[in-house]
Amino acid sequence: MPQDMPPSGGYEPVQYRRNLPVRGFRPAYYLAAVGVIMTYGFYRYGQGIREQNELAREKMWSRIYLIPLLQAEEDRDLVRKTLASRAMEKELLGAETKVYNSDRFVRPTYAVTPANITK
Repeated sequence: MPQDMPPSGGYEPVQYRRNLPVRGFRPAYYLAAVGVIMTYGFYRYGQGIREQNELAREKMWSRIYLIPLLQAEEDRDLVRKTLASRAMEKELLGAETKVYNSDRFVRPTYAVTPANITK
């Protein structure tokens, strides 16, 4: 029995690839588009950081400029409290008493204590 041999000229090539149409752009275009979008995003992010820094600086300087006004308000409040305290002492004790041995003004210290909690 003779052996089967390939046909003369050989077999036709086997088609193992699929001939599908190419969909979409080349990957390099997608990569370039993502790069442009990210660059714009980082640019806007940097602008936002600069704006926040500028607002923080402006806020700090506005508080610095308000310090004399707040200090004057605190001083007026302290004088009012001191005069009210002296008037109350004079009313209760009948005479004006001095705590210190000098007339030099000593800034009172008010200790902040938590409220008494009863259970």
